[in-house]
Amino acid sequence: MEHYFSAEPRVASQEREVRFRVFGQEYRCTTDTGVFGKSGLDEGSRILIEHAAAWQGARVLDLGAGWGPVGVVVGHRYKAEVWAVESNARAAALCERNLERWGVQHRIVLGDGLAAVGDERFDLVLLNPPIRAGKKVYYPWLAGSRDHLRTGGSFWVVVRTNQGARSLRDELSRHFAKVEDIALERGYRVYRAS
Repeated sequence: MEHYFSAEPRVASQEREVRFRVFGQEYRCTTDTGVFGKSGLDEGSRILIEHAAAWQGARVLDLGAGWGPVGVVVGHRYKAEVWAVESNARAAALCERNLERWGVQHRIVLGDGLAAVGDERFDLVLLNPPIRAGKKVYYPWLAGSRDHLRTGGSFWVVVRTNQGARSLRDELSRHFAKVEDIALERGYRVYRAS
């Protein structure tokens, strides 16, 4: 069975334009079959975007970027430099197109997780984890993100409350000195680790 985290989706491409509104701004982006959130901005990503405390000119890592909604909004709104890591080649190509469309300074990295960015460091690492891929895929990202933060940087993650939020928070606490509950909204939790 093929999933959105497959490196090369075999399902036939059917691109479409989606619209979504965040912070009073309407965004238009291109999505496709074989990628996560093909119908538009998913609720978890929306909640992460709305709560992540970015600032003008921040250097941001969008980990598991998909077609790029998190990077597009954060990059556009805060004039942030966005590095987008994605293992799905179709999603990575869409992400690049969408970031370019919105004039976001960016770098797309096709690869699996943090190893793809080498020794680079960021002010924020943002993650809406691929829950269906399993903990063995994204738990190493929780642990490794600490080593990719600049001084004063923070790691932000959103997760459905009923899809392992408590165990994810416990895992974060094993690797970060401080883990904060930032939001509980519409069945999702946002954590900030620093």
